[in-house]
Amino acid sequence: MLELIDIHKSYEDQPLLDGISFTVAAGETVCLLGASGSGKSTLLRIIAGLETPEQGQVCWDGQDLAPVPVHQRGFGLVFQDYALFPHLNVAANVAFGLKMQNRTDDEIDLRVASILEMVNLTGFGDRRVTDLSGGEQQRVALARALAISPRLLMFDEPLGALDRSLREQLMDELRRILHESGVPAVYVTHDQEEAFTLAGRVLLLHDGSIVRSGTPEQVWSDPGSVWAAQFLDAGNVVSGIVISSTSPFQVETSAGVFEFRCGHAHSAGEKVNLLVSRRGVRQAAHGRVSGVVMDVIFRQDGFKVTLENGLDFYLPDAPRIGEKIFLTVPENGIKCL
Repeated sequence: MLELIDIHKSYEDQPLLDGISFTVAAGETVCLLGASGSGKSTLLRIIAGLETPEQGQVCWDGQDLAPVPVHQRGFGLVFQDYALFPHLNVAANVAFGLKMQNRTDDEIDLRVASILEMVNLTGFGDRRVTDLSGGEQQRVALARALAISPRLLMFDEPLGALDRSLREQLMDELRRILHESGVPAVYVTHDQEEAFTLAGRVLLLHDGSIVRSGTPEQVWSDPGSVWAAQFLDAGNVVSGIVISSTSPFQVETSAGVFEFRCGHAHSAGEKVNLLVSRRGVRQAAHGRVSGVVMDVIFRQDGFKVTLENGLDFYLPDAPRIGEKIFLTVPENGIKCL
């Protein structure tokens, strides 16, 4: 098991990582999700041994890895830019780490063939990596990392350079490969779709700290803070004042009155931030939320409607631009942040 304990790191005299602690269990994929500059890649480099923390420990099964050189940690690392050897063919790239382990030629040939089959590149061994597409090169990089039977896989924005359709295809394949291999993984990305597709557990990184941790479903449905809700684009974030202190609470906002139930106690006059779902909303003549329609965009399952107060909702029917509409929002579509 990988364990990070109170990791601290600064950049240009400013704190970049401020007391990061988490574990990765056997067979688990953990995703570090955050904006650019949040310290995700630095944290990955610290795990790999490419950088040293100013404070804290990186441990494997209780052993502090500080004195263990990079090449002896048994970790595989996959980069966004593939980092393949352009002068070697596909098979030779995949075999590189195996040769460093002094495997026999027969062992290497069998392992390379097996791994290329796992990543759907059977028959590609003799091809030049420079003749491959971006998606194929990324599969070679993954195969090379898997070939050495790593104790841990690490991914640093591996799909960031690919177009959307190819990225979606590789996400599904990567999810399958991780499940089949059973190798624990730490996956770094700024893309929530990647994180939610691949991870069993998501860690939201912001201002050097983990501000939310949980399954993709838990993090999405309850981001826990205004920043996390806005970063995930999990819904409308609305500020207001409590006008009814008995459940269901009523909160008055610039868009109208929202009514919801909450596990916290609220008092009249208290300022709160609400996370309001964009879905499940309906137009109604006596709706308590209102706004003038500024834009309407067709989506496959309805229409995305943006109001002049900045809120947007998905409605089954398209209102007219410039029309003032009234809406009802279900209680289960509102949470207090």
